[in-house]
Amino acid sequence: MDSKRGLVLDANILIRLVLGRRVRELVLTHADRVAFFTPAVCYDDARRYLPGLLVARQVDPGPALEVLNGFEAIVRAVDESVYASARADALARIERRDAQDWPILATALMLGLPIWTEDQDFFGTGVPTWTTDRVELYLNSAKKE
Repeated sequence: MDSKRGLVLDANILIRLVLGRRVRELVLTHADRVAFFTPAVCYDDARRYLPGLLVARQVDPGPALEVLNGFEAIVRAVDESVYASARADALARIERRDAQDWPILATALMLGLPIWTEDQDFFGTGVPTWTTDRVELYLNSAKKE
């Protein structure tokens, strides 16, 4: 893919990718022009939380986890070895809000990309953030490049 655009997805966006239609449509529509990344730990988080969310809705989690697994070819997992050197910087920027989010911020810092999230903890960290209701503006700008 020759893409100048990219986004780092938070775990909550991965969960929405599985549970909803909007995020899935956005990712699939723009996957040929936009590179999507997430720290591998976000896939781990999604796999940990999805079964409970689905069981509460009386839905078999098996197919949903298969959907999540299928998206690993589009939303590429980033190993900690890629972003570990940005840990101190990321923690300095986010630890007062939610230190557990440092891998997402560190990945964005290392890749020089904005973050797609619904989590306000990233606001004010010096990295652009996009929420689902506005991310299409960013995604559509990739069409013009």
